[in-house]
Amino acid sequence: MPALWDLPDFDAHESVHLFDDAKTGMRAVIAIHSTHNGPAAGGTRFWHYADQQAAITDALRLSRGMSYKNAMAGLPAGGGKAVILADNARTKTQDRLDAFARAVDSLGGRYITAQDVGMSEDDMVSLARVTPHVAGLPGQGGDPGPYTARGVYLGVKAAAKQALGTTDLEGVHVAIQGVGSVGGGTARHLAAQGAKLTLSDVDSARAAALATELGAQTVEASEIMRVEADIFSPCALGAILTETSVAALRVKAVAGGANNQLATGTEGRMLADRGILYAPDYVINAGGIINVLRHIDGAGDAEINTRIDAIPGRLESIWTESARTGQTSAEVADQMAKGLIGR
Repeated sequence: MPALWDLPDFDAHESVHLFDDAKTGMRAVIAIHSTHNGPAAGGTRFWHYADQQAAITDALRLSRGMSYKNAMAGLPAGGGKAVILADNARTKTQDRLDAFARAVDSLGGRYITAQDVGMSEDDMVSLARVTPHVAGLPGQGGDPGPYTARGVYLGVKAAAKQALGTTDLEGVHVAIQGVGSVGGGTARHLAAQGAKLTLSDVDSARAAALATELGAQTVEASEIMRVEADIFSPCALGAILTETSVAALRVKAVAGGANNQLATGTEGRMLADRGILYAPDYVINAGGIINVLRHIDGAGDAEINTRIDAIPGRLESIWTESARTGQTSAEVADQMAKGLIGR
C-alpha cells in the first residue's frame, strides 16, 4: 500500500485520521480536506468495503468533494468526510457508534459530522450524546435527503433548459438511477411537473412501488444507463460514469444527486466530446449540506430555501464559462471551487 500522500486522491488533504478501537472493533477513516472557510463538514458513511484501501480512497474523494461543495454553496465551512467500515451484514452496534463519536470528538471541532449513506437521524442523535460536533439533528434540519432532492430537481430543470431549450418539464424523459431519499424525492418533484420517468434501484421492489405511485416505468438496475431518455439522473452511489458507461449513454444531459459520479475525472471530457451536458455533482446536490449546516450561522427555513434556489444559477454560470473556454463543466467547477478554498 502506498503512503497516504502518494494516493491519487490525496489532493493535499490537511489531515487523514485512521481510527481502530480495539475494545469495540470500530474502524473508521476521517478525512479533512480543507478548513480554509471553516470547520471541515461532511457526513459519515457506514458501508462495507472490499478492503481498507477502498475505504480510505472513498473517504478522500468524498472529503475533497465536500470542500468543493461547501465552497461553491457559499457556506462558512470546509470539507471533510468520515467512513465507518461495516461488516458484510452491516452490523451496527451502540458501542461502536459511541466509539466513533469519541473519534469525532477527539478532533476538537475541526470536523463536523452529519448523516450519510448507512446512517440515520437516530444515529446522529446517538452520536450527539457523546460529541457536540454533529449537524443535522432534529430541530436543526434533520434528514438532508429532501433538501438534496429539491436542489437536484431544480438542477434537472436547469439542465433541461440548457440542453433541451425548454423550461417546461411536461413530457421530458428522465431516467433516474436510485430512488431512495434523494432519487425518490427528485422523482416526485419531476412527476408533479409532468415529466416522463424511468426508474431503477438495486431494490427492485422499491423502484416498482414508486413507479406505481407516480405512473412511471422501471428497468433493471443494470439497464438504466442504456435507457434512451432526455436526461440521466444518477442518484445512487458514485463512480458510475466510466469510459464504458459514458459510451452507452443515450441522453442529452446528466444531472443527478450521486457524489463523485466521474470514476476517474476524465469522463467529463468524454461527456463533452459526445455533446452530453454535465451538471457537476457537488454543485447540483448541495441542498442537503446547505440545510444540515444551518446552525453554523443560524439560517432559518426561508434562507435555506433561498440558498437552494441559487443552485440553477451556479450551474448556468458553469455551463456559460465552459462554453466560453472549451473546458468541461467539471473542470470549470473545480477551478471555481479551488479558488474559493485558496488553492
